[in-house]
Amino acid sequence: MNSIDKIFIKEFLSKLDSSTFEVKLWDGEEFLIGQDEPKFKVYFNKPISKKDLLNSTSLALGEAYMKKDIDIDGDLLLVLDALFSCQKEHFHTNFAKLSKLFHKAGNEKNQKLEVCSHYDIGNDFYSLWLDDTLSYSCAYFENDDDTLYQAQMNKIHHILKKLDLSEGETLLDIGCGWGYLLIEAAKKYKIKGTGITLSEEQYKRFNERIVEEGLQDYLQVKLMDYRNLETSGMMFDKIVSVGMLEHVGREHYDLYFKNVNSVLKPKGLFLLHYISGLVESPGDAWIRKYIFPGGVIPSLREIIDLLPKYNFYTLDVESLRRHYTKTLVEWYKNFDKQRDVVEDMFDEEFVRMWDLYLSSCAACFNNGVIDLHQILMSKGVNNEISMTREYIYKD
Repeated sequence: MNSIDKIFIKEFLSKLDSSTFEVKLWDGEEFLIGQDEPKFKVYFNKPISKKDLLNSTSLALGEAYMKKDIDIDGDLLLVLDALFSCQKEHFHTNFAKLSKLFHKAGNEKNQKLEVCSHYDIGNDFYSLWLDDTLSYSCAYFENDDDTLYQAQMNKIHHILKKLDLSEGETLLDIGCGWGYLLIEAAKKYKIKGTGITLSEEQYKRFNERIVEEGLQDYLQVKLMDYRNLETSGMMFDKIVSVGMLEHVGREHYDLYFKNVNSVLKPKGLFLLHYISGLVESPGDAWIRKYIFPGGVIPSLREIIDLLPKYNFYTLDVESLRRHYTKTLVEWYKNFDKQRDVVEDMFDEEFVRMWDLYLSSCAACFNNGVIDLHQILMSKGVNNEISMTREYIYKD
């Protein structure tokens, strides 16, 4: 470690002065960032090179935290929230230097491997900190004191109401996860539902749930890539996709909508629920390397721009950004209670990685770095749907 690297780290930290905090470096030097009473303390147990920080600030700091080269004395959620408020311009990524991380979305085989690397960690793992529905997407908090389970049920029924379902209709869920949305749709509306997923673990658990709920006559789940919808011979009255578009890749958005269009009946409704960015971006290096390989967050405008090509009419757009902040906070609380169990299942570095993932995402949503949008659209003109949004909020 040379003196230039140390000077660079101190200069970098000096810019993060929206919140006052203490710093202790590996050589024992201590100093204060900001002018007020310090809210937390950051320990640099080992040096971080200037080169690594310039290649990717988030990747360098994220890896250092995972390996305990950086430690925090304070609430990690509050620390990251403070750092992301008005500090986005100080986080840099050299995309040319990290081209392997920011590769274009791959073929069907590679996308399955990338998706399964996250979702096939194990049902036992996700069951530790998700709610009983096993919903791994933004919840909907109608009341401040809603439990996570209540909020996830709110989200499911908020979506189902938007789809204006009727008994006997067919519903496709693209990226169905562990299947609770379709289970609720079948139980409440008596629809015929099909879920598709690339995750072996989700496929296994959803099949078990169908049997447990006695819904074999209403639901089915397939291990299937969205690319194969066009040749599937299936047709649906309604389609929903929750938290799946982020895995498609920017260069495949058109292919995605082409396949959705191929299996949606005329006048059919499609609800798309996805994490969005204010502007188009290749993404975050640390997230791409450790959490969602190949993942890309679409902007709202680039998705809206594609809809006319397939005669999709935009009926409703809703942001649930603050709901996702609260969802992630609840997940983090649950995860924190189970950290000893998770460490026994994996190791300490894995626990710190997920600490950082859940808390940094909460901070990103809270500070508007990312958003969550639901877009409701119809295939062609649909004059039969209600003229107001009141039907969404009626019991």
